[in-house]
Amino acid sequence: MTSSGELFASLPSGIDICYETFGNAEDPPLLLIMGMGGPMNWWSVDFCERLAARGFFVIRYDNRDTGRSTKLDQHRVAKSTVYKAYLGRVTPPYGLADFAEDALGLLDHLELDQVNMVGVSMGGMIAQTICISHPQRVLSLTSIMSTTGKRTVGWQHPRVIPALMSSAGNTRDTYIARSLRASAVIGSPAFPAAEEATRARAIETYDRGWSASGTVRHMLAVLSATDRTEDLGKLDLPVTVIHGMKDPLVHRSGGKATAAAIPGADHIEIGGMGHDLPPALYDMFVEAIERNTKRSVSS
Repeated sequence: MTSSGELFASLPSGIDICYETFGNAEDPPLLLIMGMGGPMNWWSVDFCERLAARGFFVIRYDNRDTGRSTKLDQHRVAKSTVYKAYLGRVTPPYGLADFAEDALGLLDHLELDQVNMVGVSMGGMIAQTICISHPQRVLSLTSIMSTTGKRTVGWQHPRVIPALMSSAGNTRDTYIARSLRASAVIGSPAFPAAEEATRARAIETYDRGWSASGTVRHMLAVLSATDRTEDLGKLDLPVTVIHGMKDPLVHRSGGKATAAAIPGADHIEIGGMGHDLPPALYDMFVEAIERNTKRSVSS
């Protein structure tokens, strides 16, 4: 499988985005957008290669403040600010619109006018934002374990908050330990992650440039987002919404609300799935994404 290796796009905004592609550049492009605190390696190579094998030109990238993309550490934010953000009392250093501009800047760098988009969690929110602000750039959207921004849907289970707010310490070992604890809290009960795989992902994430303060800035961007429900109702493109029925981080009501807001959206709920991408479900995800993009071609 052809892979570009890690490359960089220097955007007009001053943000540098690290990205990698899989497959043939002549195939239909598929942009993968990861969620809060997640670098591109959270889209596993196996998953990307499965999509490329279906005939897609797959693009994964590090969001700002993750991996090897630009870190905005000049915007230091205390964790206590997150609690204020729940009450709407915080102006974040950046928001979902800025993430959207990063993605669009990467597409410009790659000279791609239109792409199919797949977003997970916060990545789904970013993808929704792009669809709303630049619908001409999007061929199809697959929104996974995400929500609309409406506060009364897609809420977090109380047991998740301590895991999200706990310190990862200052060393690789403490970060790995926290990652294992978080995986146990938000992972899929019917498809438990192998500890070895979770540990390997945590090591790669830390070594590629993990930023604790960056994750807090991501949280603020999510918590400060406005309700997109009305604007989602204006979308006219193929959309598939996927959500786990055991998701403790973004309650399944977020997926239901997203699908209900978008005309003609397909809605898939998966029993026993939490807030992760279990390898046991890769084939299902790939088939759903492919099916959705074919709706784009035929429309």
